[in-house]
Amino acid sequence: MVEAEVAAVEAVAEAVAVVGTRLRPHFRREAAHRHACAYLRGLLGGAERKNGWQLAEATGYRQPRSMQRVLDRSVWDADAARDALRAYVAERLGDAAGVLVVDETGFLKQGTKSAGVKRQYSGTAGRIENCQVGVFLGYACGNGRTAIDRALYLPQEWCNDPERRAAAGVPPAVAFQTKPQLATAMLKRALDAGVPAAWVTADEVYGNDYSFRQALEARGQAYVVAVKRTQTVSMWPPHRPIGQAKAATLATALQTEAWQRLSCGDGAQGERVYDWAFLPLRPALQDGWFHALLVRRHPTRPEEQAYYLVYAPEGTPLTEIVQAAGSRWAIEDTFKLAKGQAGLDHYETRSWRGWHRHITLALWALAMLASEAARAKGGLPGTTRRSFRSACPNCAA
Repeated sequence: MVEAEVAAVEAVAEAVAVVGTRLRPHFRREAAHRHACAYLRGLLGGAERKNGWQLAEATGYRQPRSMQRVLDRSVWDADAARDALRAYVAERLGDAAGVLVVDETGFLKQGTKSAGVKRQYSGTAGRIENCQVGVFLGYACGNGRTAIDRALYLPQEWCNDPERRAAAGVPPAVAFQTKPQLATAMLKRALDAGVPAAWVTADEVYGNDYSFRQALEARGQAYVVAVKRTQTVSMWPPHRPIGQAKAATLATALQTEAWQRLSCGDGAQGERVYDWAFLPLRPALQDGWFHALLVRRHPTRPEEQAYYLVYAPEGTPLTEIVQAAGSRWAIEDTFKLAKGQAGLDHYETRSWRGWHRHITLALWALAMLASEAARAKGGLPGTTRRSFRSACPNCAA
């Protein structure tokens, strides 16, 4: 092994060792914790597929059963590990200007046995496919971007089928929840835990849901969420005359001077520059806050428009609102990295428990990559071999 490869392996081992100390309280047995740390090392390694056999081979196991037990029979609390992940991200990347980003991604599957699988729309494929759908909560700020929570969407037909639920290990207490309800619960966990966030953003699936928006307003959380062109908005003085209108109808009446060309952040091919129009709609029930409609227009294809509802303190600069809206794309980049480098979609388990356990460890791997990237840019302290060796002997190779 060349010197650079040795250094990379040692860096992964050190990072996993530090994280291992945070995970240890959530495992009953030391052996289970040791195997989970090996699983995490494998997710961070260079194996082409992060399944049981390849993770075992990459981490020096003779056969994959110990890796597989991490997802099924080992006794550990994946939700507690998720909470520890959230705290880790807040500590390592947290920024008062951070944005909590809600989105979903599909996991293409064959067969009908995997928990929650059905023919449903997959953003990953861009069409209806046989898949599972996971709802995720991302975190984006100047220090980096990652994901901090996850929930497997369980379609209504699964909730009403006791035999199918039992076969996939879906807990009896799990009831049907819409995707916006799952997202609301994740946001509550993050905000109750003190994750620093100036904004919440989400796509139309969530932005069109009144209860989702109302839950954020009730706790004084600013948001900028995408909505359909047919979304009805209410207006009243002093911002506009009393009435209601469709988002697209209001946009059609905009004059040329209403548009400003602004960047909403960096993309794969440079800055994402669009024309933006901002229409205050009405004062909010909370003093000093307002509701508004934000319209985005493509600079060369003006017929391509997108619409957002905004809830924010009065005096918030348009540039800040636009940047928050653009943060939603961060989760798409996060999903690509998670699937490409952290094995998010490489699992070979059908069970409810197995899905949540694998995804939790994959999100830990993703957060560690984000933390290392921030450290490399000079924003975070690094780990040391001294802290590695004394912190978590179970995590050593």
